[in-house]
Amino acid sequence: MTAPVLIIAAADDWPTDRVVTELTARGAEVFRMDTADFPQRLSLGARIDQAQGWTGELATDHRTVDLARVGAVYYRAPGSFQFPDGMTEPEERFAAAQARAGLGGVLSSLRCRWVNHPTAMARAEYKPVQLHTARTCGLRIPPTMITSRPDDVRAFAADVAGDIVCKPVASPVLIENGGLKSVYTHRLRPCDLDDLRGISTTAHLFQAWVSKDYEVRVTFVGGRMFAAAIHAGSDAAHEDWRSDYGSLTYTTTRIPEPVTEGMIRLMGALNLRYGAADFVVDPEGRWWFLEVNPCGQWDWIQGATGLPIVEAIADDLQGVSAP
Repeated sequence: MTAPVLIIAAADDWPTDRVVTELTARGAEVFRMDTADFPQRLSLGARIDQAQGWTGELATDHRTVDLARVGAVYYRAPGSFQFPDGMTEPEERFAAAQARAGLGGVLSSLRCRWVNHPTAMARAEYKPVQLHTARTCGLRIPPTMITSRPDDVRAFAADVAGDIVCKPVASPVLIENGGLKSVYTHRLRPCDLDDLRGISTTAHLFQAWVSKDYEVRVTFVGGRMFAAAIHAGSDAAHEDWRSDYGSLTYTTTRIPEPVTEGMIRLMGALNLRYGAADFVVDPEGRWWFLEVNPCGQWDWIQGATGLPIVEAIADDLQGVSAP
């Protein structure tokens, strides 16, 4: 009997649906859960003692999984804990902290293949860590500054002797007036440096603008890499392709050997088995590393290019060697 695969993801995450479908079609035992189901629709019972490590089970009304048998975990942005009605806000905060430490702690203790382990993801999500690690792993990075001081921005712009961009240091998505809003990369012109009010309110990331021939999304799965060239069809997409998906076209592309080697070193240093990395390719053909998202989207790339990403994720979860 093969070891079960534990899937931890939001119930409405449709790319995860594809992973579950692929694994199920292969005859794998899959237990899918969302932390939003705990404790009302998902229960935990676990025990540890001197004789053995954590044993016990996760259970819903319909299924259970033996924690000691779990062979791999696919972890992808699960939801927030949901508690019974009638609890006060302080009680909910206390209960959430207990659930995070209890359920999260037991799951984090599982000694198996993780794609990806949440502690590794938490560290890797720091862009300053990514850039520092990418540089030490041999990947080319643009000159970058993180600051809260307007004078630093002007000095940085003068030093790079060209346009610079401003981009979020953390997630580019915020909730405003009840709706989701994305903050895109913004290219600054010299006149923009005349008024930098607001810089001192928080940390900002500035980066030298790299002339683009095209961009590449490299999806890394357990040592395998799938590269899709992203061609911008509008000025907005040329500045940040996420701002105009409708104008984009995609082709598969080959990754230069030095970039392949650098990505392998980077993902090993970050302890990640999965990541979606973004590169700019300049007119001279040089690849510039921008970032790697340990929970980055992949499904639309597979749909646009036919690259077998979901199959690679399933392979990695099952411990199947790359063909």
